[in-house]
Formats: sequence, structure tokens, C-alpha cells
Amino acid sequence: MDLRSDALQILKETSRTFYIPISILPPGLQEAVASAYLCMRAIDEIEDHPELDNFTKTKLLRIISSTLQAGVDGFAVDAFSVGFSEYENSLEEVTVRVREWSLLAPETIAPRIWDATAAMADRMAYWAERNWEIYTESDLDRYTFGVAGAVGLLLSDLWTWYDGTQTNRTQAIGFGRGLQAVNILRNHQEDKRRGVNFFPDGWSTTNLHDYARRNLVLADAYTKSLPPGPALDFCQIPLTLAHGTLDALANGREKLTRNEVIALIEQFISVNMKVG
Repeated sequence: MDLRSDALQILKETSRTFYIPISILPPGLQEAVASAYLCMRAIDEIEDHPELDNFTKTKLLRIISSTLQAGVDGFAVDAFSVGFSEYENSLEEVTVRVREWSLLAPETIAPRIWDATAAMADRMAYWAERNWEIYTESDLDRYTFGVAGAVGLLLSDLWTWYDGTQTNRTQAIGFGRGLQAVNILRNHQEDKRRGVNFFPDGWSTTNLHDYARRNLVLADAYTKSLPPGPALDFCQIPLTLAHGTLDALANGREKLTRNEVIALIEQFISVNMKVG
């Protein structure tokens, strides 16, 4: 199996939200977005790992960050594995194979993905050291920018690199923040069980719902401004699922069912095919 096909298979196993929008992207852009997603999923799995302590998470995240920062025209076969070899049995496959994902993108855009992943890994390490202590809305803004708003900026760079599509960068940050805020709401009880609370002091679920909706307004504007093409096709699916999930949570449910997710995606694809 070639790396592209293997990457799509790992995507399918790790994300019901992003597999389909990535799988429908055209060649070149598909590899770039898949590389970015899998690199960031690799470090996300460290941040959320249920068995690693915060000191180890910080260490591993900084190893990945510094390795990516040292990249020139690629990475030695053991560039990453040397740093976390003693943890390989504990880490998810997507994390262990981060070198492969870093090499998946076309060489003209790969360094931008390395830069974004390295910066995110450093920010995740910062928060792991502090056990993700969120006291104020500014803290929440810093966290959601670091792990998601910055992804919106990277996506904007990928659209421009691919076909010159221009975007509003403030709205791009809102796109990432909005999706992350929905994730925080969806995972709130699970996070609390592991001793992490992303809600600022004094905030209720209602406050975080309002925060998510404010950012999804920016995400809607970001998506509506995109011209017909792969960027629009990509962004509409996770945004539709984010709105659906937020509505479900507001109605007292834990999340969308798998069938609801599939129905929303199929509805989007069906409408798009008719328009096309």
C-alpha cells in the first residue's frame, strides 16, 4: 500500500469528521491536508493520552516540535523514533508514524505544515505543564487558538498555495475555534474525569455554548466567502457537523449518533453533486 492510501486508511480509522472531506479533495491538496491532519492528530493523541503523565506528555511534544523545526528536505528514518522509542508501545499508531505523515505533503508546502505542527506541539506542551488550567475567557481564547484557530490559518495557507483562494484570517481563526469549542462541550464530562476543565471560572455550559456559537458565526462567514471548489467542499462538512452537534448538546444529548453523522454528510454530498 502506498503512503497516500495508507494515510487515508488511518484517517478513516481515526476521524469520522475529517475522513470524507479529505478523501474528496483533488490530488496534491489531498496529500497536503491529510499530512496536516495526521501530524496534528499525532500530537493530539499525546495531549489526550489517558496513561501518560503531564511531564511525559510535555517531553514528547517538545521532542516532536524540535525535530520538525530541524527539518530541511525531510527527516532521517529514526529522527522521531529515537526521542520516544521507550514509549512506542504506549503511543497510538498515528503518533508513532508522525515522520511518514510529515513527508506526505508536496515538498512545496510541507515546511509550512511542519512549522504549524511544531508550533502547536510547543503550545500543547505549555498547557500540559499547567494541566490545562483555564481561569478566564482570555485563557480559553489562547488555548483554542493554539490547538485549533491556528489550524484555520494553516488551512487558509493551503487553499492559497493550491489555487490562489484568498480568505479572511480572523474568520479562519473563528472556524478553528468554533469547531474546538464544540469539541470541548462534547467532551466536557470525559475531560473532567481525567482532571481537566476547559471552562473558565464561573462559566456554565450555557456560557460555553454562547462562546461556540459566536465563533461559529465567524466560521459560517469564512465558509460562505469561499468560492466553489475544494476549499468550500472541505469546510462545509465539519462545519455542518459542528452545528448539528451543538444543537444536539443544547437538547440534552451527548453527541450526534453515527447514523446522524452519516445522514448529514450524505445530504451534503447529494446536494453538492446536484449543484455540480
